[in-house]
Amino acid sequence: MKTALKIGALVASLLCAAASTASAAPVKNILLVHGAFVDGSGWRPVYDILVRDGYNVSVVQHPLTGLDDDVAATKRILDQLDGPCILVGHSYGGAVITEAGADSHVAALVYIAAHAPDEGETETGNGKRYPAAGRDAIQKTPDGYTYIDPVRFHADFAADLSGDEAAFEARSQGFTAAKVFSTPITNPAWKLKPSWYMVARSDRIISPELERMYAARAHSQTVEIAGASHSVYRSHPKEVAALIEQAAQRAAERADASHQEKE
Repeated sequence: MKTALKIGALVASLLCAAASTASAAPVKNILLVHGAFVDGSGWRPVYDILVRDGYNVSVVQHPLTGLDDDVAATKRILDQLDGPCILVGHSYGGAVITEAGADSHVAALVYIAAHAPDEGETETGNGKRYPAAGRDAIQKTPDGYTYIDPVRFHADFAADLSGDEAAFEARSQGFTAAKVFSTPITNPAWKLKPSWYMVARSDRIISPELERMYAARAHSQTVEIAGASHSVYRSHPKEVAALIEQAAQRAAERADASHQEKE
């Protein structure tokens, strides 16, 4: 009887040791947030890869009418999720996830050629510090909405997409309230949550130097994609999906390690 108990205790000990050394299951919820001038459909190539790999993926269709409105649209989906989430933002979507990412559902942030302002900063202010090569392609309507000059859309926003793809995006772009770029961030989530960042080296809408500054300041795990335009989320979906999946795995491991420390 004593021998059986000892064997049982040894097996239990080995199982516990194996459980403690095994990698935690990755975070399975992914929420994708688009940037200015586009909509959520641009995430389709990344969405397809993540879904194929077993992730539960949602895409925010926020209205581009104001930072508060767009953050509210993002939180509306976060509130429906069961379990932790990786929050991903492209371009202006980075400002959205910076503000929305403090939500308790969010385990980590992924910035794809995106803004990540600090408290009190605006995209406009940071853009003046690090001017983008194609900044004058952005035009403004009399009623305060912005858009990319369709003639320049391919060269300045989507140089690594086909001409047909860029033309469709140019003619279907979402006009974006100018005030979203001048609204200050109040509670930057990258100070609270781990983050990953993808720099598009040939970006003409956000300066690659500004992207590098954002990534370094947030202590983000960073990758750079050579020759990538601002549309890197569409032109390099495999690399983008891989970075998101890395964040999902590492965020789960961090949470598991933290739980073990508490025990």
